[in-house]
Amino acid sequence: MVPRYFSRGTFYMGIAFKKYFDTYTDAAPLVVFRIFFGVMMLLSMVRFWANGWIEKLYLEPRFHFSFYGFEWVKPLGGYTYLLFVICGLSAVFVALGYRYRWAIVVFFLSFTYIELMDKTTYLNHYYFISVLSFLMIFLPANARFSLDAVRRGVAYRQVPKWTIDTVKLMLGIVYFYAGLAKINSDWLFRAMPLKIWLPSKYDLPFIGGNLMQQEWFHYAMSWSGMLYDLAIPFLLLNRRTRGVAFALVVFFHVFTRVLFPIGMFPYIMIVSALIFFDAGLHNRILDILKGGLKITGAGKGAATPTMAPRFIFLPLKRKGVLVILSLFFAIQLLFPFRYLLYPGELFWTEEGYRFSWRVMLMEKMGNTTFRIVNGETGKFFEVDNADFLTTFQEKQMSFQPDFILEYAHFLGDHFSAQGHENVEVYARSYVALNGRRSAPFIKEDVDLYRQKESFKHKDWIYPFKDEIKGL
Repeated sequence: MVPRYFSRGTFYMGIAFKKYFDTYTDAAPLVVFRIFFGVMMLLSMVRFWANGWIEKLYLEPRFHFSFYGFEWVKPLGGYTYLLFVICGLSAVFVALGYRYRWAIVVFFLSFTYIELMDKTTYLNHYYFISVLSFLMIFLPANARFSLDAVRRGVAYRQVPKWTIDTVKLMLGIVYFYAGLAKINSDWLFRAMPLKIWLPSKYDLPFIGGNLMQQEWFHYAMSWSGMLYDLAIPFLLLNRRTRGVAFALVVFFHVFTRVLFPIGMFPYIMIVSALIFFDAGLHNRILDILKGGLKITGAGKGAATPTMAPRFIFLPLKRKGVLVILSLFFAIQLLFPFRYLLYPGELFWTEEGYRFSWRVMLMEKMGNTTFRIVNGETGKFFEVDNADFLTTFQEKQMSFQPDFILEYAHFLGDHFSAQGHENVEVYARSYVALNGRRSAPFIKEDVDLYRQKESFKHKDWIYPFKDEIKGL
């Protein structure tokens, strides 16, 4: 028999949930977020094209590293440029709120395809954009101040409160998990890898000459970075600390942009943090945009406290959307901890490292060479990696086990196709992690051509001969 207090508690919790999901609020924060997101993504596409990275990263290499399960995602030759055009145009349509639902779906698919074309280019903030754009598919970000509002002749001034809170939750997960990942002995008690990176910034005006060389500053940066990531979501949620928190967001991301070449990510995070502010600020931003664009009547319409279900969710009912988003956030909360299923040191094996908001936590350098062996005669020759990989690809391959395995299979297939018989592929690999001395990485007596990629632990990696304590 279920205890009465449990039944009563469950009943009241159900009422509280229903009340929350039936609560509406001003749409302005979500609308401003949509506009800035679209503009930032357009600038990212233009920047990528202008710097010649499409050619350099996707067209010049003769081999591309794939994500497990997505080996079919490859660059499209000359059509890769068209893919970037489609992604950029969809970002424009998102910003304008024109055919928004189709636009954000196309953006999510095209951007994610770009991200998956070569694992070498993986960055946490690319993953963040894919995750965020997927979330935006289910949000009524075109409620007002959009061409969709003009087309339908009405601008909805209110949206369900949870649609804005989901964006806040996603940002909070990114920050908080990045902070949790910094609670490790290398970051806090060895100031690694900042102790390696910061001294190289000696040429920065004012601060580079002396400050970057000071050990106390390396530790201060490590500890403050950890505390910032853990605290900033809660400081932004609290109205009394929100102003100071946003100032910290701006300072932190501008400072890290000065120190490290991390592209548009700092600006994306600064703009995204605005969603934590009350609707008053966002309505003023929309007024400024209306004035600057000389728009009259933009965003005006029925002051309806609700929104048509088909407008918010298309053919899906609200209950279905909430189930999808509940699963989405369950994955976001649990997936970063999958590394606990693997033995060994995470930073060494990197099994479960990606897609877990572990940002700039390690400096790894490797040297990996390959021998192609005739399994019957024992004759062998060594491979010149420069014959197949770009400098950037070779650097990434040299210390990441899944890269090494995939490249070994590529070499095996390549030389088998050339007529070599009984092909076996062996690697000699040495890796240095966070300032430690270089150590053997891949077992030299394992034929990698016979090893299959899977989610299982790679037992052909040598154990890490040190300990990094932490999460």
